[in-house]
Order: sequence, then C-alpha cells, then structure tokens
Amino acid sequence: MNYEKGQHEFPAPQHSQDFSAPPPGYAATPLPSSGFRIALNSEVKMTKHDLERAGPAPFADLDHSPIYLGSAIFMRDDGVTQKSVQPCKIGPHLHPTPAMVAYGGREIAHHGRYDLLLFDHTTMEWVRTSHGHIPEGRTPIEGGYEENVHDKLYHAAARVNNLLVPGKTGRHLGAAHVSFGGGEHTIQENYDILCWKIAPKY
Repeated sequence: MNYEKGQHEFPAPQHSQDFSAPPPGYAATPLPSSGFRIALNSEVKMTKHDLERAGPAPFADLDHSPIYLGSAIFMRDDGVTQKSVQPCKIGPHLHPTPAMVAYGGREIAHHGRYDLLLFDHTTMEWVRTSHGHIPEGRTPIEGGYEENVHDKLYHAAARVNNLLVPGKTGRHLGAAHVSFGGGEHTIQENYDILCWKIAPKY
C-alpha cells in the first residue's frame, strides 16, 4: 500500500492462485503488504465459490458460524474517493451485512465494498502484543488506514467473553478494537496482531 498523500487507495485484491510457496532455499515472490484478498460488496450475497476461495475460516462466532478477516472500504460523500479502510470481521450469517466494523464505539454494519483476506497459515501467524506495540522484528499484515492516511491499521484478535474476535489495532490506538454484540470493545493488553512469518534461514 502506498500511503503518500493522494496515492492511498486500498490496492486491488491480488488472487492467491497466482502464488505458491517456493521450495526451501529459493527466494519467494514478494507478498503484497496487505496480503491476497477477494473483493466483495454488501449489495451482492457471498457465493459458495467465494467461500471455497476463502478456505477454512480462522474464527468462529458463538453459534460456530465461520468468521473471516477483512477490510471495509469507507468512501467519502462523493462516492469515488476512499475515506479510510478499516479492518473488520466477515461472517456470511451476519445481518444486515456480512462485514462488521468496530467504529465510533459501536459495531457497525458496513455497506459497500469490503475485501476478504485469504488467511494463509504457512505465511502468516498471530503474535502476542499489548498497548499498540508492533512486536520487535515483525512485519504486520496491513489491514487499512485511518482518515488522516498516515495512521496504519492492522488485523488484531482479542477475547470478548472468552470468544476470540477479530478486529483492528495500530500504534495510535494503543489497543485492539473489536466489534461484538453491537458494541466496540477495547482490549489494551494481551491481544494478537497478524504478522508475516519470519522466513527460516538456511
């Protein structure tokens, strides 16, 4: 993602089928900073094909329904320019839209475009952190940015009532923010941030 002023459009999703892990000892194709994604829209129902492409869901709701990681694209009033991109949770069973965002103290149903992150356990892993810190030596998967463009947002996971819920974090937030039960929950300590795995040295 390019965060320079005027060039901060969330990138067009790149499909995972074009990438395969290289054999040990060979240089990997550089991964996009925000990972591979499927572009979706709240106006169009998720299809069986979308879910097959998404693979196994990394989270589950209280009723065991699958929950995926995603980013919701917030548009300005002109309907053309991106305002911000907020990490979110995605559930085909959720209503009124599949994408839910922790925003402004509430759990907001997102209308419009959202991108489902293809979670790949071979290249990504959750790393414990607190207070908005980026774990030393780690590179988090970029999940979006705030309206001011410069404050980056990353995918987070934290427990609410003993349920692991995906959400967002950032240095400026000083915590993880997740949406659940209609509200935005702030967890300052002992939550996880999604990072790229460190490549083994041979």
